[in-house]
Amino acid sequence: MIDALSITRVDPRDAGAIACLREYYGELDARFPQGFDVSLSADPEAASLRPPRGAFLLALCDGRPVACAGLKGHGAWGEVKRVWVAPERRGQGIARRLMAAIEEEGRHLGMLHLRLDTNSSLPEAVAMYRGFGWTEIRRFNDDPYPDVFFERRL
Repeated sequence: MIDALSITRVDPRDAGAIACLREYYGELDARFPQGFDVSLSADPEAASLRPPRGAFLLALCDGRPVACAGLKGHGAWGEVKRVWVAPERRGQGIARRLMAAIEEEGRHLGMLHLRLDTNSSLPEAVAMYRGFGWTEIRRFNDDPYPDVFFERRL
């Protein structure tokens, strides 16, 4: 566990958020067999990731952005988007803390359940969500990249 880690809500257009998202998109492009083009993805608009509809969280270690996660509001439910932890910080419990904070944001916004999607080319993400107690569900969107879908009641 990292002692100097803080998780804070930021605007998704914040410089730290943009830096994390660029790293995330680059990793997806390298890991997906077909590559990744964010313009083809169901990329959420910034307004859907800000209160009162949603939230965007940034994890900072010693003031440096090392992880992010978004919560896109759909009324009574939310969609977790863009969960990413810097490779050198993985395995330190940051994702668990970030996901707990996202769930708390969802509760605070009055959401009854959360959904998320991922890709089987990210087996550690699939295993992580299963390990965190998320339930696998049928496809709930038409985004071309994901092939594994989860839900969690709040």
